[in-house]
Amino acid sequence: RSEITNSKHLKIFDLRLSDAGIYTCVYGSQTVSISLHVFKLTISSDGNFLPNDIPELTLLQNPRHLLPNLIIMLFNNNNNIVQPQLLQNETPEKYTLKLNQLKATDNGTWTCHVHSNSPLINQNISFDVKVLGFWNPERKYAAVDSTVTLSWHLNFQQIKWKEGFTGQLNWKHQESAASHELLDFNVTARGQKHETKKGNHFRFEILESKPETIQVKLPKVHFNHSGHYKCQLEYKGRYTQSTIELVVMKVSTNPVGPLPRGAKMTLICQVSRPLPSNAHLRWERVNGTQMDIKKSKHDEVKVEVNVSAAGLWNCHLIEDDERKISLNYSVEEAPVWITYVVIAASIAGSVLVFVFACLFIISGISWQRRRQRAKRMAQARQYLLENKTCQCQQ
Repeated sequence: RSEITNSKHLKIFDLRLSDAGIYTCVYGSQTVSISLHVFKLTISSDGNFLPNDIPELTLLQNPRHLLPNLIIMLFNNNNNIVQPQLLQNETPEKYTLKLNQLKATDNGTWTCHVHSNSPLINQNISFDVKVLGFWNPERKYAAVDSTVTLSWHLNFQQIKWKEGFTGQLNWKHQESAASHELLDFNVTARGQKHETKKGNHFRFEILESKPETIQVKLPKVHFNHSGHYKCQLEYKGRYTQSTIELVVMKVSTNPVGPLPRGAKMTLICQVSRPLPSNAHLRWERVNGTQMDIKKSKHDEVKVEVNVSAAGLWNCHLIEDDERKISLNYSVEEAPVWITYVVIAASIAGSVLVFVFACLFIISGISWQRRRQRAKRMAQARQYLLENKTCQCQQ
């Protein structure tokens, strides 16, 4: 594993801890000694991690050689200093460092800087950290009857991940509800993805996508399709997941239908789940005034506005001053004949109520009269019976 070059340099290949020591070169009456210090840096899990994993670094130096006191500094993939926890050394030649929980953004080449004053050592040792994870938002908004696509982007190609893993996609309408599996997938060590549809709880499609993307489409969103869509992957018994919260919005009216002349209607804008603190619903009338604007309050899932005239209204879902969804509703006045029909129906209803009330009163009076007549007849019969008894005794 070594050779002496033409320039009298000694080259050692595949350096090992056992190669540490003092190397002496003798040339005539001259003697030159050089101390070689060898470090071996290892990282747990071969450098392959999932988010929230806690790596451990182990730095070894040759125990048969002079063991200096080392100062170790770590720099992450952004060249920022990382403060690891130095575990109790088992032996003087071994240093074990415990890092903080990893994030998907911690992917890249890290540097371990080893320093010693005596002997003077300044050595940088580079090592790779690969964190398999997702890149995607945590919330998505959709309108009823619209088409929505949910995507989870994995980073295994960017970080040159060389290990296979499996995963699945689950949907849960509410936190307390049961979880339903929609599909499962696996990715081979060569980066080939295979997906299998599992759920039939509602209609959805698995879209053809790149190996690093899990993508499903809901062609017609229903109000009860909202909930948590959780993509979970598993690697060597460890798990990581990414959840997209789907919030569905709809508009409706009470009563349903056109607005009769002189009547009132309530416009209702509603979302399927509570909104975050930086989001709200807002009704506003097109070409209206400030009086025609109404916002939802914190933790409200709907906002209502009462209207008495025709016009076009828009309901906006706003998050951080950005409109995420806008739905419009056109309030139309009912034709005149419908208004007359409604008035006639109201009058007819009132007349019917009056007639039924009169019939009830008349029936009650008749029943009362029959009862009184029967009572008088019973008294008369009793009177006649008493008189007849008295005549027989005489």
